[in-house]
Amino acid sequence: MKKEKKVYPVQVNEEELKAKLDPQSYHVLREKGTERPFSGEYYLNKDTGIYECKVCGNEIFHSDKKYDSGCGWPSFTEPVRPEAIDVHMDYSHFMVREEILCGKCGSHLGHRFPDGPKDQGGIRYCINSVSLDFKDK
Repeated sequence: MKKEKKVYPVQVNEEELKAKLDPQSYHVLREKGTERPFSGEYYLNKDTGIYECKVCGNEIFHSDKKYDSGCGWPSFTEPVRPEAIDVHMDYSHFMVREEILCGKCGSHLGHRFPDGPKDQGGIRYCINSVSLDFKDK
């Protein structure tokens, strides 16, 4: 039985998006790529604000849930609300991981792992900087 593809509330015109985004952002967000570790704009960001999906502006993570996991990508303990993200199993690259997608447009953000801070639920959301925009609050 084939699983039906989810239809997200925000539909994206791929050609317009290719023109709007730089090649690396497009590759990560729409082709499920990954930026190099320790290279992202927000990896060391400590400003207060909201991290949004670069494609649709959906609020994904608040800065107070960001921490330095040492993995090389921005890490968070939880999204701003459960429906901000969508989780899918990812079996690519001979691994089993939980892929994190934007809950509004379905763009690839990163992955979720069970090795986060134990006192904050034990989950680490490992997110590509190029998939996010940051808004100061």
